[in-house]
Amino acid sequence: MSRVQYRSEISIVAQILSATMEYGRNGTLISHIARASNVSHGVAVEKCQKLIGFGLMESINNRGSFYYFITEKGIQFFHEMQKFISTIQDLKIRC
Repeated sequence: MSRVQYRSEISIVAQILSATMEYGRNGTLISHIARASNVSHGVAVEKCQKLIGFGLMESINNRGSFYYFITEKGIQFFHEMQKFISTIQDLKIRC
């Protein structure tokens, strides 16, 4: 049986970027990102790795814990994505 996805990829990415923006350059742990974006730990790690690959986030290892933070490019992308989400919601398209 296949899983039904109730949220779009763009919605999940927006929540992940928003969660990392809260902590700025100090970064945050993956557990906070997972809770804030309401996804499993594994999904949060997978999405963060994709965002790191796109240059929208970075991670650092500090005493055995990985801290994730948003880049300047990620902040710009987040703001543009918010405009896009607002536009498609105005058009009554589910995202």
